[in-house]
Amino acid sequence: MAKDVDDGPEGYKALIEEVLEAYPDKAKKKRAKHLTVSAPDPEGEPDEATGIASKCDTVKSNIKSVPGVMTVRGCAYAGSKGVVWGPVKDMIHISHGPVGCGQYSWSQRRNYYIGKTGVDSFVTMQFTTDFQEKDIVFGGDKKLGKMIDELEELFPLSKGTTIQSECPIGLIGDDIEAVAKQKNKEHEKTMVPVRCEGFRGVSQSLGHHIANDAVRDWVYEKGDGGAAKEYEPGQYDVNVIGDYNIGGDAWASRILLEEMGLNVVGNWSGDATLAEIERAPKARLNLIHCYRSMNYICRYMEEKFGVAWMEYNFFGPSQIAASLRAIAKNFDETIQEGAERVIAKYQPLVDQVNAKFRPRLEGKSVMLYVGGLRPRHVVTAYDDLGMNVVGTGYEFGHGDDYKRTGHYVKEGTLIYDDVTGYELEKFIETIRPDLVGSGIKEKYPVQKMGIPFRQMHSWDYSGPYHGYDGYAIFARDMDLAINNPVWGMYDAPWKSGPAAIAAE
Repeated sequence: MAKDVDDGPEGYKALIEEVLEAYPDKAKKKRAKHLTVSAPDPEGEPDEATGIASKCDTVKSNIKSVPGVMTVRGCAYAGSKGVVWGPVKDMIHISHGPVGCGQYSWSQRRNYYIGKTGVDSFVTMQFTTDFQEKDIVFGGDKKLGKMIDELEELFPLSKGTTIQSECPIGLIGDDIEAVAKQKNKEHEKTMVPVRCEGFRGVSQSLGHHIANDAVRDWVYEKGDGGAAKEYEPGQYDVNVIGDYNIGGDAWASRILLEEMGLNVVGNWSGDATLAEIERAPKARLNLIHCYRSMNYICRYMEEKFGVAWMEYNFFGPSQIAASLRAIAKNFDETIQEGAERVIAKYQPLVDQVNAKFRPRLEGKSVMLYVGGLRPRHVVTAYDDLGMNVVGTGYEFGHGDDYKRTGHYVKEGTLIYDDVTGYELEKFIETIRPDLVGSGIKEKYPVQKMGIPFRQMHSWDYSGPYHGYDGYAIFARDMDLAINNPVWGMYDAPWKSGPAAIAAE
């Protein structure tokens, strides 16, 4: 547990005050609204699921970062290209603008997919219009149109194209919608313009929303139905929404859903095809894993097509079992019995994992700072291993994310929104948790503090972490990080050289 701060809510409140003292008064006042300690809120609105009101949702969120402080947020382009559209495998995704943003997104997020890269799948390929100064001056519409024509010749098996606009496009006014309409007529393929210029909104979160709206406008409202026209729906059809198949997450989840008797019509966006998106409105139920990135299109499908939706959590066995049972309640006894059969089938695996790893991890403390759903969903996976999440927060969370966080965290948990580099470093230095789970930008500074770290955006080159199979890998990875003997040999050079030995 914490080593240099008093245990419990009062100790963390004092820590927040200490950290805020470094700011000028104006910045201190703003940042104070983003930091709190989880506690019941007698005057708050009770949550529908738990009947409990939590002070987590009193945290200020989804507003501009304070100028002059370091934020690890991404931009709207990152939210659209890197999260929602980029993993759709059989479409070409053009980064329209200078090469810099395209290079940033090139490595993608380990969104695994099945297909022949460069033939019928293009996730790990990067296409950019490579804007130069003359394009900024004279516009890039013609260049964009020519590029689409060339790509159609090079990759005839692609099912369509998205145009992911970068910051300069919004500044110079390129008409990407007109280009998309024209090329749709010429090539008779889906063309989707996405106005996701990086400067829009306060973080990548608006990019998710914009991308969802592009699905609505250019696939459902203006599309011809595509694969949906010939698809005959079944009574057990479901869509998995907001699973990006990082390290194979979607495959691990899909196994469980199909074993219980459901038919997964499509998975968005990891390993997804345009056809899966097109026929999604014919499913009976949308199952949403990453609420923050995909709730918008789920709400639209509910209003437009009558497709119900529900959030679920496949991190850790306790939440997997609860989610399988909650999903099964939407169907008949066949599926409900299937859910119980699946839970029973994997219980021996859960028992083996817990028997091996829980004694090695019991009581270890964890601090999280991630995006999407992880700051809350993954908490129970740590609970299942006997670990204790002492702090958590979102890079781009909204008020409803923090409200949902109250279901998962214990009273007295440190909560931080859009935490600055300074704040996070001071929290970690003072609390000295046994493990930090955050992003690549935080990984190496934390390790230099002598604290174990796991990259919880893309599983640190491991995974999957979803499902029962993923839980076994998750437990192994946490053990490898925390119990690695290297941390016992961690001394600064000036403390381990000849001078230090002589001083002893």
